[in-house]
Amino acid sequence: MAEFSMQDVISGAEMEMMDKVEKFKRELTSLRTGRANPQLLDSVMVEYYGSRVPLKQVAAVSVPEPRTLEVRAWDAGAVDAIEAELMKMDFGSSPSRNGGVIRINLPPMTEDQRKKMVKIVHSMGEDARVQLRNCRREALEKVKKALKASEVSEDDSKRNEEAVQKLTDNYVKNIEEIVTVKEKELLTV
Repeated sequence: MAEFSMQDVISGAEMEMMDKVEKFKRELTSLRTGRANPQLLDSVMVEYYGSRVPLKQVAAVSVPEPRTLEVRAWDAGAVDAIEAELMKMDFGSSPSRNGGVIRINLPPMTEDQRKKMVKIVHSMGEDARVQLRNCRREALEKVKKALKASEVSEDDSKRNEEAVQKLTDNYVKNIEEIVTVKEKELLTV
């Protein structure tokens, strides 16, 4: 029975670590990399019939060209509200409207902007690694508590601690690989 609960601790820690990595990946998609990406607009909320809703609920976002985003409202009555929200965002150029279609041309990023974004990515990566280490710490505390309560033997405790550490190392390595890929993407002109 005690071994089963230790397995629960380890699988629980793994699930939490997976969530942290997925969250990190989602956060990275909202960063501007010089290429148009529909996820750049995921955080945009639009006033629509008296309530604030995500842009993707009132419009389709597409990428017709590498540095152009196109927003097509499903309801002609929402175009003004969408345009107003997009005007508030800093894309480096103003959105242009042609009937029910709003186009956003993203200017190429300067070398300084790219280096600044790389620093942000590294910082986000470090935050993600800290979150993974916090998951490890919580799991190790549960293992130690079980040992103290004599629910597991000392050998099992060591084995479980090693399993948690191995998990942590794998997920930290995963974060580092993601950061490396994103850095390469940012520095590629």
